[in-house]
Amino acid sequence: MSITSTAGIPAHGTGPARRSLPILDSTIAYRELGDGDPIVFLHGNPTSSHLWRHVMPAAGRGRRLAPDLIGMGESGKPAIGYTFADHARYLDAWFDALGLDDVVLVGHDWGGALAFDWAARHPGRVRGIAFTEAIVKPMTWEEFPEGGRELFRAIKTDGVGESMMLDDNAFLREGLPVTVPTLSEQDRAAYLRPYPTRESRLPLLRWARSMPLGGEPADVVARVEAFDGWLAASPEVPKLLIGFRPGPGTMWTEETLAWCAENIAALEIVRREEVAGHHTPEDHPEVIAAVVGEWMSKRGW
Repeated sequence: MSITSTAGIPAHGTGPARRSLPILDSTIAYRELGDGDPIVFLHGNPTSSHLWRHVMPAAGRGRRLAPDLIGMGESGKPAIGYTFADHARYLDAWFDALGLDDVVLVGHDWGGALAFDWAARHPGRVRGIAFTEAIVKPMTWEEFPEGGRELFRAIKTDGVGESMMLDDNAFLREGLPVTVPTLSEQDRAAYLRPYPTRESRLPLLRWARSMPLGGEPADVVARVEAFDGWLAASPEVPKLLIGFRPGPGTMWTEETLAWCAENIAALEIVRREEVAGHHTPEDHPEVIAAVVGEWMSKRGW
């Protein structure tokens, strides 16, 4: 195993170090901070490990790691389909290469779904799961928040989705400034930098089309249903849901939160009064870090 530090960023210091690791036929870039039992932070679409830059240093103690999913951030961009299964395969190999066991997982958006999926398939290696604004269940189109229905119908339409996501880079150039209006130009540039070409944006399109709506895509629906079965039948694994008052682009509804309360075993729900859009770790990183840190501390982690 060969781990390299990103040029220009020290391998040690007060902030997370940037590292890269050969994984399968490509590389996974990741941030790392601290030592001890591992805490892994997983991002979703269209972000990267940059999402966790302010959460990691303040979220308790331990070996805190945040990978860039394959094809995203500073990770490699191999010629693959960027399906859910592809992302899980590269993530599995990254966990194994680093020998990560007894892991606390913290997930946002698709990072939450990947955390649930990994835990369901590696139940002996997970200590707990915290999540916010994550994909937790397949939905009918009627269940999906009204503000996002037409957007996702368009993205899932052949030709239209390619124009929006590959040509116009809509999620990053138009969506992110709306859902995170306080995002600085520097941080916005950090999210945009990995996607300079039409081809480089393929993961963003594939993730958006993977949203399990109306029974499609069937492979993703099956994968989500499988980890939902584990979530309901794993009382030995503590779980934490962090919710905020709904802001721009919020994906969770009251019905989704109620479903989580009824169907996820050993779930603690923390509902905050602060308003947050979909990208909660951008809006309130200090709150998420404090809630996760307190949740772990209560369990002696």
